[in-house]
Amino acid sequence: MKGKTPQDQQDSHANSRRDFLKTASAAAVAVGIGVGMAHTTHAAMPASPLMTKDEEGHETLLIKNVNIFDGTHDQLKKGMSVLIKGNTIVEISTNFTVPHNTKIIDGGGRTLTPGFIDIHTHLQFNVGPHEFMAAPADYHGALALWEANNTLMRGFTTMRDVGGSVWGVKRAIDEGYFPGPRLYSSGSVIGMTAGHGDYRTTNTFPRQLGGASETEIERLGMTYFADGVPEVLSASRTVMRSGAAFIKMFVGGAVSGLYDPLDVAEYSLEEIKAAAHEADRWNTYLAVHTYTDKATMTSIEAGAKTLEHCNLIGEKTVKHAVKNGCYISAQTGVYLSPAPESFTPAQVARQQQAAEGLDNLLTLCQKHKAKVAFGCDLLASLASKETQCTEFVNRTKWFSNVEILKQATSVNGEILALSGPRNPYPGKLGVIEKGALADVLLINGNPLKDLDLLLNPDENIAVIVKDGKVYKDTLSQHSIG
Repeated sequence: MKGKTPQDQQDSHANSRRDFLKTASAAAVAVGIGVGMAHTTHAAMPASPLMTKDEEGHETLLIKNVNIFDGTHDQLKKGMSVLIKGNTIVEISTNFTVPHNTKIIDGGGRTLTPGFIDIHTHLQFNVGPHEFMAAPADYHGALALWEANNTLMRGFTTMRDVGGSVWGVKRAIDEGYFPGPRLYSSGSVIGMTAGHGDYRTTNTFPRQLGGASETEIERLGMTYFADGVPEVLSASRTVMRSGAAFIKMFVGGAVSGLYDPLDVAEYSLEEIKAAAHEADRWNTYLAVHTYTDKATMTSIEAGAKTLEHCNLIGEKTVKHAVKNGCYISAQTGVYLSPAPESFTPAQVARQQQAAEGLDNLLTLCQKHKAKVAFGCDLLASLASKETQCTEFVNRTKWFSNVEILKQATSVNGEILALSGPRNPYPGKLGVIEKGALADVLLINGNPLKDLDLLLNPDENIAVIVKDGKVYKDTLSQHSIG
């Protein structure tokens, strides 16, 4: 099965503001090798053919007659209107004076929500590990742009990318060349020899033992190999120099790894502390990939703030995470979905092992009121990434609809805010409130009652606004105030 092309989506959404395919090949060369685009002569693309500007030059948009899920409260605020000026929500009310020359969308009683946030993604990783290392960098850039557009059209206006080189992709999106979500990136993940991220063959020696100073996976920007505190510090500083919003570290075994079963605890306390303290010096935080009690408890002690996966941890560790204010960044789809065709039998077995731990993990999280983030971790296949929205429905075994929607909005927004001054998009995300950044969705129906609506975003997400710009609008009636 092939992923939906941006052209397919353009055909089905006539008001889409860009023609993805006209310039993808030229831009992908730049974004694939991470050098971005020249900024000297480029004029940003218009937000929408229907957007207008007020007397001060701000684009203004009024979405009226909507029921608001604001990301934090359990009930909808009914019969409301939201005024957006530029990229900011400036007014939420039942009745107010509409500024001159404002575009108006009548929501018709639909549900308005914050744009969704996927807190655990790998936008660069769209093929199997061996193909990933063999393919040209610009190919990965092209696929990343393709998938960024698809992700936005599923209602995810922000992605936290927790491993991979997406700097050129992020720049091209931010500069207006291509549609896609906001990207908070860790850049290359810090990993040890034989740990998760080490896809070298057993005949490839580490540089400390006479191997090459740089390997394919490092050159492509997926991982920095670092053994010992000095190398961890160098890798952490290199990541931050690249423009990372936070630092990501592999501290335990992995489903998709080649040499590290899930029970392995990777990195010592001192090494993890080195990364956590470096992140703190940059006024941001450390995220860690971890599955077991041992790896997770060590990471909490070292100062990590987001704990990715955690499928095999017990009650003591969950309570320790809650006590220390850590977020448990759990996923379901990556374990409950069919394994990518590129997986080996050992990887398939580890996927099943991790899946079997989900019920215990999420039951304990609910019991102890842990801060559970919403992420998908779909990777190594464009087809698997099409199942992103099943994450909403998968979680209903453990959480209520409103809890799940909060996880995908305000809870994830709290994690994004941990980047502090390293935040690439200063402002509040994941909420509908005055002063927040204008990332909003208009949904046909009420997802607080029926999350199945989100399984079909093409039909059920009527409007997508990111940064105050309309990227999708299927409603037929428009007016200018």
